[in-house]
Amino acid sequence: MLSPGRFDTWLNTLGAWLLALLWMLPLLYAVWSAIHPTEFSARFDLLAPLTLDNFGAAWAAAPFPRYFLNTFALVGGILVAQLVLCTLAAYSFARFSFPGRDIAFALVLGQLMIMPDVVLVENYRSLHQMGLSDTLTAMALPYVASAFGIFLLRQTFKTVPKELEEAARIEGCGPMGVLWRVYVPLAKPVYLAYALVSVSYHWNNFLWPLVVSNSVETRPLTVGLSVFAGTDQGIDWAIINAATLISSAPLLIAFLLFQRQFVQSFLRAGIR
Repeated sequence: MLSPGRFDTWLNTLGAWLLALLWMLPLLYAVWSAIHPTEFSARFDLLAPLTLDNFGAAWAAAPFPRYFLNTFALVGGILVAQLVLCTLAAYSFARFSFPGRDIAFALVLGQLMIMPDVVLVENYRSLHQMGLSDTLTAMALPYVASAFGIFLLRQTFKTVPKELEEAARIEGCGPMGVLWRVYVPLAKPVYLAYALVSVSYHWNNFLWPLVVSNSVETRPLTVGLSVFAGTDQGIDWAIINAATLISSAPLLIAFLLFQRQFVQSFLRAGIR
């Protein structure tokens, strides 16, 4: 008979496996239907023939190279802008005293309580008046100043001992030198953890790019995939799931290759 402690461990392990299986079921179905002919999309047969034709058909049916280029440009641009702006803002809030600092930081925290969808109409109206409709710049601008990133880096910078900053100043570093040589290197795990969250979110973001983009030249993968899967194209789940795997492949491959680094970065960020 199992002891109470071992029974709890066994129960927790079973629950974790069940949740993992539930999470993986859609992905497993997508893989199954993508590598089998269309007639096997709705039935499971171990003897069903394998094929990669669905991936070729999906790639040829939509301008995926353009979608990938737009997505990489959008996600990369947002990430670079966020890292620069959040670093400078967090450094200011953590180590400098200036009039209205606490009020400004409270306003930044207030952004965390506002869902982006709430200001969607106003954001679109403002960007349209600026002549930025149907551009990657319009998709990126509402996200370049991340309240979460500022808060996360501020809390990290506040844990850095001031003695390190004083030593750097003695060596002749100015404020930006201290930031670059002391604070940024010590916050690398936090930067990596935040970058993973940012890339994953904006790679999968759908509503705002759908509102802003009106042409193939600006559509990211999520919007392009929704157009590709529209009913006017016909419902072929094998090809649609193949296109879905093509769209999510970079994130899945990155996770599989750098899983250990991902986990370690989140753990170190949490410890800080």
